[in-house]
Amino acid sequence: MKIAAVQMVSSPDVAENLARARHWMAEAAAQGAKLVALPEYFCLMGLADNDKLKIAEDFGAAAAPIQRLLAETARELGVWLIGGTLPIRAATPDHVRNACCVYNPQGELAARYDKLHLFRFDNGREHYDEGRVLEQGDVPVTVDVTAEGRSWRVGLSVCYDLRFPELYRAMSFTPGQPPCDLIAVPAAFTHTTGEAHWELLLRARAVENQAYVIAPAQGGLHANGRRTWGHSLVIDPWGQVLACHAEGEGLAIAEIDAERLAAVRSQLPALQHRRL
Repeated sequence: MKIAAVQMVSSPDVAENLARARHWMAEAAAQGAKLVALPEYFCLMGLADNDKLKIAEDFGAAAAPIQRLLAETARELGVWLIGGTLPIRAATPDHVRNACCVYNPQGELAARYDKLHLFRFDNGREHYDEGRVLEQGDVPVTVDVTAEGRSWRVGLSVCYDLRFPELYRAMSFTPGQPPCDLIAVPAAFTHTTGEAHWELLLRARAVENQAYVIAPAQGGLHANGRRTWGHSLVIDPWGQVLACHAEGEGLAIAEIDAERLAAVRSQLPALQHRRL
């Protein structure tokens, strides 16, 4: 199955961002992708953190423009769509959930994951705290994606979640379920942390879970002055980088192969050797 990670440099203009996302989703489908993934905050990189509150949507609302675009585009293009993240209203009016919604090729909602781990960073020059406006999620989420006659179990995560390997273990070792075949990590890594840790952590998650990884990212200088690392990646279960888009808008596209996945797990059956 061919999969595509969309890289964006989103702005404070929601309409512009939605149009650019639609463009790149269509381009990915035209190149044969059956699963397309958008980055975190694809719909808005605001001038201030609380700008997310201004565009927050009620979950599942028929008139919600961001959710409607995702559903309609998935249906029109006939693809599975991992919809990056968008702000969904939380229980308190001054917070939102950073939600990743997945749609099937019929445009139906297949899963929703709310980011569990909230990023905070302060090195004396840069500082950021997502907890000021985000409410953390509750549970890990996986979704079964069926394409080209095969089902792929996909584990959902977002950005800072990448630093917590126990989340991926929990998804791959759910009682009664097979391990994840593909891990999705839509992100908006800062340039500082991304340069140091992004590829390192993604390849580690692929190797330790013997799974493919798709990591669509924000990648460039935004209107709010923030610079994101980009380097959207597709990685195989041996840790090999199959595709990378370094900076600016674009796509990282690669084929994921069930036979390759089975061979890695058979030759080095580490998933069977787990004890803790």
